[in-house]
Amino acid sequence: MKKTISIPYYTSTMDIHVEEENLKAVITAKMHEFKTEKTEIELVKEALENPIGVAPLCELAKGKKKVVLVTSDHTRAVPSKITLPLELAEIRKGSPDADITILIATGLHRATTEEEQRRMFGDEIVDNEKIAINNAFEPSDFADMGTLPSGAEFHVNKLATECDLLICEGFIEPHFFAGFSGGRKSILPGICSQETVNMNHSYQAIASKYAKTGVLEHNPIHEDMLCAARRVNVQFILNVALNAEKKVIAAWAGDLEAAHAQGVKFIREWSQCPSITGDIVVTSNGGYPLDQNLYQSPKAVATAEACAGEDGVIIMCCSCADGMGGTHFEKLIQMGTPEEIDAYLSKIPAKDTIPEQWCPQIYARILHKHKMILVTTYLDPETVKKCNMIPAKTPDEALEIAYGIKGKDASVVVIPDGVSVLAVAPEN
Repeated sequence: MKKTISIPYYTSTMDIHVEEENLKAVITAKMHEFKTEKTEIELVKEALENPIGVAPLCELAKGKKKVVLVTSDHTRAVPSKITLPLELAEIRKGSPDADITILIATGLHRATTEEEQRRMFGDEIVDNEKIAINNAFEPSDFADMGTLPSGAEFHVNKLATECDLLICEGFIEPHFFAGFSGGRKSILPGICSQETVNMNHSYQAIASKYAKTGVLEHNPIHEDMLCAARRVNVQFILNVALNAEKKVIAAWAGDLEAAHAQGVKFIREWSQCPSITGDIVVTSNGGYPLDQNLYQSPKAVATAEACAGEDGVIIMCCSCADGMGGTHFEKLIQMGTPEEIDAYLSKIPAKDTIPEQWCPQIYARILHKHKMILVTTYLDPETVKKCNMIPAKTPDEALEIAYGIKGKDASVVVIPDGVSVLAVAPEN
């Protein structure tokens, strides 16, 4: 008897069919089962009306003339159609004539298109609000704010330094080298220059034993991010938690650190799962928008790594509808074997970090131990092979390939959405 399990894939799903005797576990975050009777709007309104550690946003906005509201780009599922109108209303309640700029935090990603903005924000905001897009590659857009704890030069978008009220919105989930997303991450990497982002994502920082999923204490990447956000004086944040349908199930607003800490506590409680080891581990990057390119996919692969033992096969379902996701990444991931890639990157000083090199570094670490099968209908098979991965068009095809490697009696662990799971403590 086969069990059918749906795997998120782009804007829909793909099914995988696993014999019950092979299926060891299906791991899903408890968060996807979290129930609330409140609507998404009610949850966000409640958070804004009861901020943690600071005055309400409408109070903070009083007397403020230039306001910058930092939001995420097209690679993130922030429900801005819900959050932005509520935040804008609060700002204008306190300062009706405030000059407000919505600043899209791209990090090193490409610019968000107008079509994507309309999908993310809605037509009314795109047509009526002032919107700016961070361009990490335009030096004149950035202000020099000194150095960060790591020694990295801190260059941040001038809009953040020239306003008198800086607000950030985002969502919180486990993050495979920053510990958790959200909060301070809107600033670094969100609205920093390529030099600052690259040093934050240097080989040495990524290689730190503290740069792991769920770890904030002593995490050098987190420490730089937090310092950056403090230095530009982020006065208010709004962060949410999302379920599998990308719906808001909880929200926190207020102080940069205190509100984020409350959100992290919730995410840790509702996303933490035991790390059950399987011969074959199947996962996805949660579908759209995170599975648009291969560059984003290590998030889920790192979760699968925690469940794949010493030599388990990892099956990753990632549409890659937007291609590889970066020219530097594309070149580095195809430059040689995992060992050759890691050896090359390890010799690069932090100040000379290549954009996007963190991604092939993490892939090299994982591919050194694990064969990986990439399920994609958008990347051509030869490109996948050049990335040291095995191509497949469907999860079932990938499973047959994996059985060919590990044997027909191989145990299978399925993590439908590897991004939302915080896998911990291997089973005894």
